[in-house]
Amino acid sequence: MDARIEQVVSKGKCTLDDTEYEVESNTYIVGDDDEVIVIDPAHDAEAILKEVGKREVMAVICTDGNDQHLNGVLEVAAAGEDDEENWAPIALHRHDRILWRDFFSQLAKGEEDEDEAKALRSVEPDIWLEDGGIFEIAGVQLEIQHTPGHTPGSVSVYCEQLGVLFSGDTLHRGRPGSVGGVFSDMRQQLNSIGSLLTPLPKDTRVLPGQGEETTVGDEDARWESWGALATEED
Repeated sequence: MDARIEQVVSKGKCTLDDTEYEVESNTYIVGDDDEVIVIDPAHDAEAILKEVGKREVMAVICTDGNDQHLNGVLEVAAAGEDDEENWAPIALHRHDRILWRDFFSQLAKGEEDEDEAKALRSVEPDIWLEDGGIFEIAGVQLEIQHTPGHTPGSVSVYCEQLGVLFSGDTLHRGRPGSVGGVFSDMRQQLNSIGSLLTPLPKDTRVLPGQGEETTVGDEDARWESWGALATEED
């Protein structure tokens, strides 16, 4: 098994409910010397593609449809290829389709060329993620786990062989994940986190969409204490 994980940290903006937030996001590149899968291509496509180098991007996985995970998605999927037929497939959960469409509709509004605007409005993910779906790269499997709450279509990605959980913005170190401290559906998010953590080995690394890594054991020990957050949200 030659698979390894590389990380790119970038800063940018995310807009939720017409409020703009400054965020620092993690992009993860999983693969070997020849092929990679990119998870959450946030903010800076140029930096991500520099890390990818000459390797082929086999897929781009978005753990949710918020704009910081979409603003580099087309450039990374293209990876310098002009012919769209050679672009890597982009994967998103169907329940975040509205977020996807909103993002690309906003991009289209800023496009002066009507043909380009029409093309942006018609862009769709190539793969609709499903719970239990599997991606294979460099001898390892990436398993999709639907973890709604942060957004309806939030997913986490588990790799047993590497002992890693990519938790997106469902779970951050020491707290449920959020953008700007805003929670969409805290109760559902906490249920997703509990279901996600319980069956996994305690030493599993958790690589979140924002912030530093943690472990399943550390976050599982904190999970029950977060119930008060759901009460505050109510």
